[in-house]
Parts: sequence; C-alpha cells; structure tokens
Amino acid sequence: MADIALDHKAGTLAARAAAAWERLKVNRNWLGFWFMLPAMAFLILFLAYPLGLGIWISFTDARIGRAGEFIGLENYQWLTDDSIFWLSVFNTLLYTAVASVFKFAIGLYLALLLNKNLPFKAILRALVLIPFIVPTVLSALAFWWIFDAQFSIVSWALRQLGVIEQNINFLGDANWARFCVIFANIWRGVPFVAITLLAGLQTVQPSLYEAATIDGATRWQMFRYITYPLLTPIIAVVMTFSVLFTFTDFQLIWAMTRGGPVNATHLMATLSYQRAIIGGYLGEGAAISSAMIPFLLTAIMISWFGLQRRKWQHGEAHD
Repeated sequence: MADIALDHKAGTLAARAAAAWERLKVNRNWLGFWFMLPAMAFLILFLAYPLGLGIWISFTDARIGRAGEFIGLENYQWLTDDSIFWLSVFNTLLYTAVASVFKFAIGLYLALLLNKNLPFKAILRALVLIPFIVPTVLSALAFWWIFDAQFSIVSWALRQLGVIEQNINFLGDANWARFCVIFANIWRGVPFVAITLLAGLQTVQPSLYEAATIDGATRWQMFRYITYPLLTPIIAVVMTFSVLFTFTDFQLIWAMTRGGPVNATHLMATLSYQRAIIGGYLGEGAAISSAMIPFLLTAIMISWFGLQRRKWQHGEAHD
C-alpha cells in the first residue's frame, strides 16, 4: 500500500509539474522570456563572460603564455603610482568631453537643418552619413596623411596663403596631436548624432509648430519649449552611446598616433592594449581596462536618472 501511495504521489507531482510547464509555455509574461533567451545567451557568452574574465585577470599577475597567480589589488595599487596611466585618464576624459560636446552641437544643427524642406534633401542626408560608414581605420589613415609633417595638405594650404613659413608637425606635438585626434573623432561621430536626432525630429507633430506660430512664438521659443523637450529622451540615449563609443575608442587613436607623441594621445583603451598585448602584461592591461568600468557606469547612470526624472515630470512614474 505504501508503494502504491508513493507512486500515486509521484504521479500527481509529475502531472502538476507538466501542467505548470504547459502554463509557462503559453503565459504571456514568460513568453517574452523565451524570446529573449537566445539574446541573453549571446550576451552572457560574448559580453558578460569576457568582462568577468577580464576583471579576474586584473587581480592576477598573468602574462602572455602564463596563467598567473592571484595577487589581489597589486595591479591597481601599481597603477595609482603610474604617471602614464593618469595621463591616459586625463586624455580620455578630455577626448570624450570635447568630442562629445562638439558632436552634439554640430549633430543637432545638422539634424535641424536636414529636417527642413531643402532641395536635394535625400542626397544631403546620404552625404552626411559618409563619414560614419567609412571604416574607422581608413578614416584614420586619411587623417594621418592630412596631418602628416611633410605632406600635410593643411600645412601646404597655409604656406600658400602666407600664414606659416614651414610645415606644422601636427602629430609630433602633444597639443596639436590631441587636437587632431579629437577633430578626427568629431568628423566621424557627427553623422551618428545627426541622423539619430533627425529621426527623433520626424516624430514631432507639425501641428505643435503651427499652434506656436499662431501664438506668435519665435523660432528660438519653438525650439526651447517644443523641439528640445520632446527630443530630450532621444538626446539622452544618443549622447550616452556617443560618450561610450568615444570613451572606449581605440582604432582611431592607434591608427593615427599609437598613443604618441610621448604618450600625449594615449587613451585608457590604447594604453591597456599596449601593456597587455604588446608588453605582454595581461594582468596590468586588464586592470587598466577594468578601471574604465566606473566611468562608463557613471555615464550610463546619469543618462538613466535623467530619463527617469523626465518620466516623473510627465507623470509616467506614478503608480
């Protein structure tokens, strides 16, 4: 009898489990989870795992060809006394801040301009995209020639105008080199900002501008009280991506200057590559890469809290 009762109980539990599984398969809340499962697996495999592995390596003395042993915070303690590391932090923050501000200003202006009824508007929009679709390394090599110490077209033009007497060593001077890489990044990043903001402008109802015109609003007032508030969520998203892409930039810097002259254009990403791959000190390079995480999280959280504040102001956060 006991065996029969146990078999009956086991059968009941199995039936309940099967019924619960059938409900989960058709439940709307779980349906989204099943669709997201492949993407989650992809992100865990190719993003979360490498990130976790990099953080772990930063706590070891690993080198190329040797796994290394756990040394705690020794790599980070060493970096706090490394002047080149702090210079790369300064360069990264300067590079990101200046480039992001100019990309936003120029991109917003282009978006507002392309949103008007201009002749050949479709062709102009296509032309604006060219800097963004050109491979980064090709763009970097083009700017490398433009700013070359001997063959620079900029120096040649200034000499023809009588502004200078000899070529400017753009990539051989620390300040000029910083300006050149920032300029190249702005040239490449403006189309992304412009096209994304243009897509946001397409969602603004023309009737709002018509009502504002009837009320006697100026163009600045229409931009301030209609365009900008409605565009704020898109601005937050696009600038978050722009800051993240700029902060982690590697290809443009490495192809143009390789961090020179005298580490003047080294970003945290390029310094990490130099120490880990070229120098062979994987633990130290991983520590530099891991040190970028707090800056990136700060940028993401600022954007997230900004969007949440906008939702609260519009009454979307109330239960």
